[in-house]
Amino acid sequence: MAELGQKYGPSMFTGIIECMGLVEKKVSNGTNISFWISSPLSAALKVDQSLAHDGVCLTVEAIDNGLHCVTAVSETLQKTCLGAWEPGKRINLERAMVLGGRLDGHLVQGHVDATGTCLSVQNQQGSWLYRFSFPANFAALVIEKGSICINGISLTAFQVGKDSFSVAIIPFTYEHTNINHVIAGNIVNLEFDMLGKYILRREVLANKQ
Repeated sequence: MAELGQKYGPSMFTGIIECMGLVEKKVSNGTNISFWISSPLSAALKVDQSLAHDGVCLTVEAIDNGLHCVTAVSETLQKTCLGAWEPGKRINLERAMVLGGRLDGHLVQGHVDATGTCLSVQNQQGSWLYRFSFPANFAALVIEKGSICINGISLTAFQVGKDSFSVAIIPFTYEHTNINHVIAGNIVNLEFDMLGKYILRREVLANKQ
């Protein structure tokens, strides 16, 4: 879910996590929640810059003493798991992609479509197999060997069922993202492949004619 009120329009991401941040402070303001986050990127950020937090595109509102502040509005809190964040929570961070740069993951908008639940985690002695559930009404957007974004991480879905799928996590991803904190029962942010959404939309409109 993209944060409302961005000045320069939508940003794009790749799903390749740059670093992890740590929620230092959580402040409620009406129906909004602001988070102060420390990270290796925070001091280098600029106010009004877009940054993906666990796959959610948020606008940097303030920077102070090596921390940056972002605010999630009610709509964002309803469609993501940000409302459950508390101080001490580790989150995945990625700055917006640069036009002309490498696309090592896949096109990610930072617009979370739904949340999913971790069903299981298996240590396969060299990699990890995770299985997640998702709302069945999104089944057409999850395909075998297709791209999916989990907490901002670009991954490949396989063993796809009507409301669940698996992903394999290599050691580098496990060590450098917060996927290593995800256990069975945890809620994660999901963004389905943008190209798949356009294709599905086209089919829906064609069927209405």
